[in-house]
Amino acid sequence: MDIKDKIIVITGGANGIGAAMARRFAEAGARHIVCADRDMVGAQAVAVEIGGTAIQTDVSVEADIRSLIETVERDIGPIDLFVSNAGIIMSGGVEVPDDAWHKIWEINVQAHIRAARILVPLMLERGNGYIVSTASAAGLLAQIGSAPYSVTKHAAVSFAEWLAITYGGEGLKVSVLCPQGVETAMTADINTSTVAADGMLTAEAVAQSVLEGIEEERFLILPHPKVADYIKQKGSDPERWIAGMQRWQERLKGPA
Repeated sequence: MDIKDKIIVITGGANGIGAAMARRFAEAGARHIVCADRDMVGAQAVAVEIGGTAIQTDVSVEADIRSLIETVERDIGPIDLFVSNAGIIMSGGVEVPDDAWHKIWEINVQAHIRAARILVPLMLERGNGYIVSTASAAGLLAQIGSAPYSVTKHAAVSFAEWLAITYGGEGLKVSVLCPQGVETAMTADINTSTVAADGMLTAEAVAQSVLEGIEEERFLILPHPKVADYIKQKGSDPERWIAGMQRWQERLKGPA
């Protein structure tokens, strides 16, 4: 899909990868870009910079997602590309309490589902439309140190794959973004050694990869190409893959 003259909505558009995508898509000639985020100040700053629109949106709230989509469709025009980008991360494993699991599930998984529930019928009726979901290499492999992030990103990848299989023949295009380490506010709060084995990319570099992926209509967008090799290794010998990840985890812990 050519970004030029398209109406685009980006959740999590106030900063990080979302803001970088907004800027890059504007440079590529998008007709109008909507930056949706809980952080209205940040979203407005990006929107003013690119000549777009900011809409305050909490993607964990179904009514907010519905209002976002309905407002854009009514006041700006049919959404050509919806980038379901907002996400969070948290550390921990089996000890993480249910309320924390619920929070990350609502943002990292349910937000994609709720947006698609509204958008897919509209896009199918028009005979075209594009949904990009931001997941993570953790959704293809695993995230050392965070069960909630790993599990929810796997679910996000799976849902995007289901959308592509189910509706791809009816004109819906779907991509899923799966980077490793990216220099954003999110990674500033975690131990980046768990995600930086193949280098930390800037948000701008990831945005460029997304633009290229959309232009080529690729399902899997991998800003870190090495991830494709890891997927093959994991698929060909899961036992060896898990043993290798266990050794990597031990190295990250350092000397006892």
